[in-house]
Amino acid sequence: MATLSLHAPLAGWLMPLDEVPDQVFAQRMAGDGLAIDPTGDVLHAPCDGRVYPMPGSSHALTLRSAEGIDILLHLGIETVALAGAGFQLLVQSGAQVRRGQPLLRFDLDLIASRARSAITPILVVSGGQVIAATTPAHGRSVLIGDLLMEVQPDHPPEAVDSSAAVSADPLIVRRGLRAGFNHGIHARPAAMIVAALKPYKAKLSLHAHGRSANARSAVSLMALGVQQHEAIELQASGVDAEAALAAVAALLVEAVDRSDTQAQKAPVPASERTPLPDCLPAVIAHRGLALGRAVQLHQLLPSFAEFAEDADQQSRALDAAIEHVRVHLQSMMQGQRGEQQSILRAHAELIQDPELRDEAGQWIGQGRSAAYGWHQAIATAQRALGALADPHIRDRIADLRDLELQVLRVLDGQPASAGVLLPEAAILIADELLPSQLIALDRSRIAGICSARGGPTSHVAIIAAALGIPALVAAGDQVLQIADEVELLLDAERGELLIAPDAAARQRANKSLAEQRLRHAEDLVASGAGSETLDRVVIRVYANLGSLADAHTAVTRGAEGCGLLRSEFLFLDRQQPPDEDEQRGEYQTVLDAMAGRLLTIRTLDIGGDKAIPYLPLPPEENPALGLRGLRTSLAWPDLLKTQLRAILRLQPLSQVRLLLPMVTEVDEIRSVRRLIETCRHELGTAAALRLGVMIETPASALLADQLLGEVDFLSVGTNDLSQYVLAMDRGHPRLAARLDALHPSVLRLIASVARTAQERDAELAVCGGLASDPDAIALLIGLGVREISAVPTAIPELKRVIRSLHSGACVELAQRALSLGSARAVRELAIASRLEVSGA
Repeated sequence: MATLSLHAPLAGWLMPLDEVPDQVFAQRMAGDGLAIDPTGDVLHAPCDGRVYPMPGSSHALTLRSAEGIDILLHLGIETVALAGAGFQLLVQSGAQVRRGQPLLRFDLDLIASRARSAITPILVVSGGQVIAATTPAHGRSVLIGDLLMEVQPDHPPEAVDSSAAVSADPLIVRRGLRAGFNHGIHARPAAMIVAALKPYKAKLSLHAHGRSANARSAVSLMALGVQQHEAIELQASGVDAEAALAAVAALLVEAVDRSDTQAQKAPVPASERTPLPDCLPAVIAHRGLALGRAVQLHQLLPSFAEFAEDADQQSRALDAAIEHVRVHLQSMMQGQRGEQQSILRAHAELIQDPELRDEAGQWIGQGRSAAYGWHQAIATAQRALGALADPHIRDRIADLRDLELQVLRVLDGQPASAGVLLPEAAILIADELLPSQLIALDRSRIAGICSARGGPTSHVAIIAAALGIPALVAAGDQVLQIADEVELLLDAERGELLIAPDAAARQRANKSLAEQRLRHAEDLVASGAGSETLDRVVIRVYANLGSLADAHTAVTRGAEGCGLLRSEFLFLDRQQPPDEDEQRGEYQTVLDAMAGRLLTIRTLDIGGDKAIPYLPLPPEENPALGLRGLRTSLAWPDLLKTQLRAILRLQPLSQVRLLLPMVTEVDEIRSVRRLIETCRHELGTAAALRLGVMIETPASALLADQLLGEVDFLSVGTNDLSQYVLAMDRGHPRLAARLDALHPSVLRLIASVARTAQERDAELAVCGGLASDPDAIALLIGLGVREISAVPTAIPELKRVIRSLHSGACVELAQRALSLGSARAVRELAIASRLEVSGA
């Protein structure tokens, strides 16, 4: 068999792998070959083949020859940390290239100053064996194109009788976890995984992004482009599958990337690992304080066989399990109300989704088991949602995992929801708590919730808020190391979890909790009164609503009206859109519940970030910048027209306002105005409908004067406004804590909009998360805001805060805040101001 000649891709100094300052390369864990310390700035092809750059970076690429040999060209050591800086690809992924063709241009000075080394390994990672190589004498120079080595291609593997393999060992072991390497699965981690598997015979694959990779192939693993903390699944089969899976899982969970400065050190034994810090930062999902003991909740999928012989029997088993879970959800629904009931109803609808069942059925028809088919169907749906940008939709992935677990438990002969006996004052710890887990628990024993992952808009966060349970999310993997029964102080006011607090901290917490309970009781009693500052500036406090239950809560908590009704509650988690009569009936019920108070209905805020089955939205690379809000409604005017007709039929219409989301230009408003006039003419109504727009983008904030020429009021949505101003994804786990609407740039835009509204004598509200933040109220008043719309449960406290303020002092505070340089500085100023007012 002919050999493959590899030629120098760089000019520089040749050296053996043993001298490469990285043990993964030096010990040939990634493959055999040579290395070059470059003197030029262009990487060339060492042979003919197809080129495949590493996903998410440009410092490494694989060249696959016609013989099936994979050659890894890894430019520099620890260059993955540069995240692509200093590298310029000169070819497309998958391109066929010729020997000597330029592949990559790089900044040698930048690599030399910011990476560990510019030494570049040239490795044969699969498909062949190095049989002859240039002996690299110390200090020997090479030129581009010089012969480096000869590679003997491997013989094609013998065909395997897959049916025999299946019958011999049908059980597939699975484990879901998160990638723990600092820069994801790049060359070194991939080589480490391959090396860890060498003692085992089992077949093992790694699944992510809707694709799978052979865990014995470093190239396949790198091609997945897995980043740190991303969810992955390991699947193993064979006589030692459990052991092989455990070896790789331990490597991933250990989260030690040997590309860092400890690359030469041995792994630290578990008994010698650095102890947990006294305090872990996290993202606030629902404010409050809790003192209690840790209870770790685990989500273990039952083991199941991949293959099954009787497709009809498997299909019947799956139908029975789905029906069992549906009935179980409906029975749980009977004892719930408000958000809990709404979420269970959504789950009961989702479990019957025909696409999930059809997808599972296709797998069953191919000889797979009911459990395997359901698992794959859920995985497909998760990938579809995971590709979307909006955190609200990504948080629905937890709902799918919840349903997956319940159905698999039933198929395994277990109850759909596993009950857990909780101690008093339990603080629940989980990787990501599922709604069914929380609802099935004795809430009277839950003091707080803290999850390693998840977002502040997840269903668990919503349930926690509805139940008044302090909750933190995105605390990171370290929270999962906390042992059961360890005492915890969960501070969801500051966003931190204190581990084993000392006696003084516990005493302060107990005192704060007692004061908090008394203050909440007093606030509730006083919530029915109006809210004005000490110098009698009236601030209207409205409520954000997402259901009829929210409306009842808002009225009992002192809301003076509704500043935002999210109409999506009627459109999500169903297979067909609500018709005009259904919408009119639901809106009228909420309007009646408001008992004469104002109701502001936001038109459907849907799009690429909030997918609904009956709306054929195109795939978008960045849905946050695509079809969102009013853009989507105008793209499907029939859907918008049905909603407008339903709203125009409400009685009394004088009590109703209409709010348009994600407006960025005047023509969008005029289009809606024309449609409203068409609907009024068709319905024969002369009643006018007050119209407003959301200020959620820098564009709408800067066009506030023009927008007010077309509408009656403005409402600032600080959540999206902050995201777009700060260029931070609302759902990004590493940025969630930094995405603070108190950033001076956001406040400056609000101040500009407020000045415009005052000049036009127009109403201005703030309805985003900032309106529910007690620390922000003085600043908003100081900026000129006279109407806020908040979470119903927050209203009593917000009214108390307003009554303690003087508008003149608020103006001074706001001016100081606008001169600061960070959200942290503004928040510290706001907190200090609150403490000063309260006398604390």
